[in-house]
This record gives sequence, C-alpha cells and structure tokens, in this order.
Amino acid sequence: MTVADINPSRPTLSPGLGAAAALSVVLIWAAWLISTRHSVGTALHPLDLSLLRYGIPALALSPVLLKIGIWPKGVKKLPLILMICGSGAPFFQVVAFGMHSTPASAAGVLLPGTMPLMTALLGIAVLGERPDRMRRLGMVAILGGGLLLLAGNLGDAGLTWRSYVILPIGATLWAVYTHAFRHSGLSAFEGGALLCFWSTMLNLALLPFLGFHMTEAPLSEIGLQVVTQGLMSGLLATVLYGAAVRTLGGTQAAAYTAITPVAAALGGAMLLGEPVGWTSYAAAILTGLGVLLSTGLLSRRSRLPAS
Repeated sequence: MTVADINPSRPTLSPGLGAAAALSVVLIWAAWLISTRHSVGTALHPLDLSLLRYGIPALALSPVLLKIGIWPKGVKKLPLILMICGSGAPFFQVVAFGMHSTPASAAGVLLPGTMPLMTALLGIAVLGERPDRMRRLGMVAILGGGLLLLAGNLGDAGLTWRSYVILPIGATLWAVYTHAFRHSGLSAFEGGALLCFWSTMLNLALLPFLGFHMTEAPLSEIGLQVVTQGLMSGLLATVLYGAAVRTLGGTQAAAYTAITPVAAALGGAMLLGEPVGWTSYAAAILTGLGVLLSTGLLSRRSRLPAS
C-alpha cells in the first residue's frame, strides 16, 4: 500500500486530543512570533533561523523519511510542492521579511489572525465552499481587526508596508499548505518529515548566496532559537498541526488561532517590552472573535465541509 492510499479524512486522534493538539500549536506559534521578532538585530539571519527550524526536525524525523522515501510512491507532486511552498522554507523567508519591522502584537493579527480568513477564501474560490452567515460575519470581523490595527498605527514608524502586505501573503501561503496537506493523504509525521527535508535542501542551496552566521551569535541566542524554532515550531508544531487538521479538519483546526493574536500581544509586551496600545489589543480581540466565527464552531448548522 502506498502513502496515497491513506484515507485523507481518517482521524488520527480523538476529537479531544485533536483540540489539545491545535491549542498547543497556537501557544507554540505565539512563542515563535516573539522569538522571531526577538532575533531582529541579532547576529542570526533569517536563513540561519530557517536552517534551525527545518534542519532539526528533519533529523528527528529521518526514520520516517527513510521508511517512505524523499518522494513517496503514489503521492501526487502538486500537493507536496504546495505544502513545501506554503509552510516550508519559502514561507519562512516571506514571513521573516515581513516581521523585520513588525511588532509581535501586530504580527499576531496580520499573520495567524488572518490565516483562517485566507483558508476560507481559498476554499470558496478553489474548492467551491459556501460559508454560512456566521462565517461571513467572522470574515468581516477579521478584516475589521486588520483595519483597526491599520487605523491605530497610521504614522507609526514601527509598521511599514511589509507588515500589511507581506504578512497576509504569508497567511495565504499557510492556507495553501492547509488545503494541500488535507488532500495529500500523508500522515502528520510523513508530511512533517517531507516538508522539513525539502526545506532543509532549499536552505542548504541558498547558503553560498546568503551566507552562514551562526558562528557569530552567542550560545545563549543559538540555544533559544534551537528550542523555539527547531524543537517547538519546526518539530512539535508541524506534527501537531498536521494531526489537528487530520482529526478536526482544516477549518476547525484553524479556529484555535483565535488565541494567537492576544497571546502574541501579551508576550510582546511582557517579554520584549513592546509598547502595545488599546487599538492593538482591540484588534487582536476582534480578530480572535472573527476567527471563531469564520471557522463555523458557533454556527448552528454547518454548510462548509471540513477542508
């Protein structure tokens, strides 16, 4: 039996464990946003962080890769390519570029806060999904959160066009990954192993052009990024998100990102000393509410199939 013979709708966890996996991913994402923002101005460059984020889990998941191969028989090329672009090394470089001048509080709204919106819009445009009234209201709330953030930060030198253009592009890439993984037939461990292996290959190919800077960074900084980028975000979040999508469906798993904007705002204020105004908190809360509504968890009757 090939990997593609796996039923893509087969749950791998109970609903309760799937929800716990999704919640864990959200908390890891918040820590990743804060850690990536913290790296700005240090000796570590985005390629160094990307090497840690994908190289460490690639090594940890190498037994899985040895079992299925670097291109499993029966797996279609397009979903795997979309997965690598949507959540692999290309995604990381796009997000790192956007976060260079974006506080963690704003990044929480513009990246994970808009992921469910982009996932829903992609499902409507490509898969023919039809959201109900509650989901449409949620999409409006997410958009309102972004506009509120924009209005509250007009003239703020801390936010540039990168924040409002690049980070939503990153959210769109992640939406592509979510749908592609859902239809790939891969398990969470298989998808994670392939994603991290090919991302590591892309990163190694970029080394001659972008250089290697980890030898210039203090061990404390490298250790922090090994934990947050490699072990937490690269390994745990990748596998847990895959398990959550496989168990709950893409749209319901995305509901738990409602917590990320608020967690990122609080973490940025407490750990990085970022000034966070009332508009940032209001935008985070409004976006979180919109995420809950847009995923359909509060809908009485669901018209939108799990994606």
